Amino acid sequence: MLNKFLSLVNHPLKYKLFLLTKLPSAFFSGVRVTYADEEKCIVKIPFKWFSQNPFKSTYFACLSMAAEMSTGVLAMANTYQSNPPVSMLVLKVVGNYTKKATGFTYFTCEDGLALKQLIEGCIASKEAKPFTATSIGRNKEGDLIAEFEVTWSFKAKST
Repeated sequence: MLNKFLSLVNHPLKYKLFLLTKLPSAFFSGVRVTYADEEKCIVKIPFKWFSQNPFKSTYFACLSMAAEMSTGVLAMANTYQSNPPVSMLVLKVVGNYTKKATGFTYFTCEDGLALKQLIEGCIASKEAKPFTATSIGRNKEGDLIAEFEVTWSFKAKST
């Protein structure tokens, strides 16, 4: 199931169609997955007209959306078509911005294996469990733009 979801995410046309139909704000602001495997996900957001703020940089909400997606792709990869189904919900987002984003910003989350363990434990225990994933945003030069902590809740559904 993990590989099936990741192959969908890594297919340019299928994932763009998913974004357009399920997350249109991400689609139109230019959020794109550039890499995803079971351990890590990299998502980019451009500075462009649709994602700009009045200060000639990327709007903070667009940066937040890209950071959340880098964690959410890893979470969805581990819950996609699971049996029993697992619900997931964002409980909290904390962001620290350190530099203006004036070009592409790349958000990387490397919590895939820890998420997998937690979700497997959630299914086994049938209890809701929280997980805080970290996403680091850098520009193409490698400068730190922002750091996010996204807290998710996972719960196996009753069948």
